Amino acid sequence: MSRPSAESLGTEPVDAEPVGAESLGTEPVDAGRLADLIAAAVGACPDVARLSAGPVATYLPGRSVPGVAVRDGEVRVAVVARYGRPLAEIAEQVRAAVAPLVPARRVDVTIDDLAIGDEEQERRPASDSAAGAEGGERDPSVA
Repeated sequence: MSRPSAESLGTEPVDAEPVGAESLGTEPVDAGRLADLIAAAVGACPDVARLSAGPVATYLPGRSVPGVAVRDGEVRVAVVARYGRPLAEIAEQVRAAVAPLVPARRVDVTIDDLAIGDEEQERRPASDSAAGAEGGERDPSVA
């Protein structure tokens, strides 16, 4: 019996293959810079809460770009979408934002999760919320 591949299981490979330099305008762009540009374009999409921290990433010396895997023939993007719009429309919004940066590559979009409500409130630590509610002032008579 053959072993199923990662793609047949619906999971993403963890590493990104090396990529040759591309030209964006007049200057060549390396894989790290391209991943950063893609991440910024996706982050500007109104229905994307954030890039996913899942296994899709571009791994670079000393850092990674989570949610973006840059490969020779394709780009994979994994996002957390804002709740409300059809997921197919959000995926198309992401593709439209990324396509001009990688005209010769296929763009695959995965929606890993949905963000419901105010993202800033959900991501803020409880200690920050408590300090904000108290106005940050303390009664000097209380030890």
